[in-house]
Amino acid sequence: MAFETAAQARTSFDLKSASLPVVAVVLKTTDAAQFAADLAERVADAPGFFDNDPVLIDLAMVREAPEPIDFAAITAQLRRHSTLPVAVRGGSAAQMKAACAVGLAAAPDAPPVRAEAPAPEMREVIREVEVVHEVVREVPMPGLGTVVVDKPLRSGQQVYARGADLVVMAVVSFGAEVIADGNIHVYAPLRGRAIAGARGNTEARIFSTCLEPQLVSIAGIYRTTETELPADVRGKPAQVRLDGEKLIIEPLV
Repeated sequence: MAFETAAQARTSFDLKSASLPVVAVVLKTTDAAQFAADLAERVADAPGFFDNDPVLIDLAMVREAPEPIDFAAITAQLRRHSTLPVAVRGGSAAQMKAACAVGLAAAPDAPPVRAEAPAPEMREVIREVEVVHEVVREVPMPGLGTVVVDKPLRSGQQVYARGADLVVMAVVSFGAEVIADGNIHVYAPLRGRAIAGARGNTEARIFSTCLEPQLVSIAGIYRTTETELPADVRGKPAQVRLDGEKLIIEPLV
């Protein structure tokens, strides 16, 4: 009979740190019924909004609320709309205890984010979009800079320029996704999803020589194109920017 040594046993697996994109749901009310109604309304505007995305519930805005939170009801609603609630953060001691009682993990509070110098080591992408898992091409960056992609991005592919601007020299096809902590420049048709200012940079912009996107988002403010774009920007050179909490889409002059 052969016996496995301790050294051999350790070769059966490796322990490594892992980072995954996660949707952060920032709770603004302790009323589970109101949350359920608002979530249903939001998802009704964009069928297929979620695709079993992992969700982190952020309690920072209700941390001081005196009334208890029905985490069982809230997580049930999230699961109903095709998300996977896995963690919670930012709550009071009592709130965190109640959340952990329904199976949520306690996540560390988010550090403050400076838009002009996003921390490159963070990999949490806060967004409200469909997450595509088939092919992911992450482009890690040691600091501020620019990532250049010169090949077409097909449906299901994703590029994330962490701590950087992203320049794409070829078509971003329907179903593909480009993400950047800074600006996004697409010198070709942009037909997929474009998410700029992914870590909260409200000054980020999206530029394209042919704007035909499924979705555009800056610093978490997004717009789908189920409602057709105006004729002066649809399929033409255009930019997307934030004005307060409103996305402005306008021609490039």
